[in-house]
Formats: sequence, structure tokens, C-alpha cells
Amino acid sequence: MHVIVVGCGRVGSELAINLDREGHSVAVIDKNRNSFRRLPERWSGRAVHGFGFDRDHLEQAGIREAQAVAAVTSGDNSNILTARIARETFQIPYVVARIYDPRRAVIYQKLGIPTVATVTWTTEQVTRRLFPEEIYTDWTSPGGRVSLVERDVPPAWAGHKLAALDDEGFHLVAISRGGAAQLSTPGLVGQEGDVLHLVVDREHVGDLQARLEAGPA
Repeated sequence: MHVIVVGCGRVGSELAINLDREGHSVAVIDKNRNSFRRLPERWSGRAVHGFGFDRDHLEQAGIREAQAVAAVTSGDNSNILTARIARETFQIPYVVARIYDPRRAVIYQKLGIPTVATVTWTTEQVTRRLFPEEIYTDWTSPGGRVSLVERDVPPAWAGHKLAALDDEGFHLVAISRGGAAQLSTPGLVGQEGDVLHLVVDREHVGDLQARLEAGPA
């Protein structure tokens, strides 16, 4: 996957390095050339001097072949503008923006832009939003038998009842929707942008992934 990281500060550089290490193609954009010193000496990705909301600079970073964009500069407005251009102009499927003012999060979620506030910031959280098809573990019981996991609702489940996500080895306990959480109920219907919270037996993680990918019966 080709990923563009806008902002090469401590968070952006760490995110870019981690993604590169995992085998992804990575381009980093920053308005300050000196910021690229945070990248390894033998950086295999692209380093573009410019702005994430400048279309020419995005083109240099490979926006046409990108599948994900993370806007992680120190400015809320720049990050949101970058995220909106990536989503609305270039139709990038996975976009996330860093924000300093968490009160704006609900507004941006209504625009379809996942955000992470600085107070809860980790590069792991950004990675989760760039790769929503993966299952991520939030908690594991002593002994490792049972885990609480998080997964973005797959497109195939939007508009369908989520009751089929209850089985012998896994159980949907709650969803997050529009910044608010709610417990699962038998008649709950999935919506685009929902985040699923499930309890799963470690022996059935593969079964859960298969059920999510297969869609409702």
C-alpha cells in the first residue's frame, strides 16, 4: 500500500518509519526541509518539501497511487484541509487527521474524516484508521484466551443487522457511531463509519475475520 504522511515531526516521522518497516510504500510531505532529518539516513521512501493541501505537492508524493493519507502536522486547519482534499478530490479511501482541539472531532466525523486528538495520540491509533480492515486488540485476559477487539464495520455490513456477529467464538458487545458508544442490541443495523467492539476467543479470531469479510448471510 502507498501511504502519504503529511508532517515529519516526531509523530509523522515515527509513523512513516514504522510503515516503511512494515513494507509499505511511504511518502512524507513537510514544509520544513530540516524536518526530514528525523528520517533514516537511507530513507527508501519519498520526501517532498511542501504542503499537504497543495495539489502539486500531493502529486509529487504519489497521491494518484495512494490508498491512505495521514495528516499529522501541528496545525488543525492544515490537517483537516489536507484530509478533505485527499478524501473529496482524490477519493483516497483511508484518511485520518490529527487535531489539537478534540471539540472539533464530532464536526469532522460528520464530514467522514476520522480524527485523533493529541491528548490520546499514538501512532498505533493512526495505523488503525489507515488499515480499518484489520482487527486490533484493545485488551486480553490473563492467560490470553479472550480478547476485546476493535474493527471498522466492513462496507458489506452497512445497512444490515449486526446480530450475525454473535457466534460460539465471538460476540459483538458495542459499537461507536458518530463519536458516541452504544451497546449492541438484536436489531442493531450497521452504518458506514461504525466501529465494532467484539469479544473473541483466541481460537476463533480467524472465524471472526472470515465472517466480517463474507458479509451478512
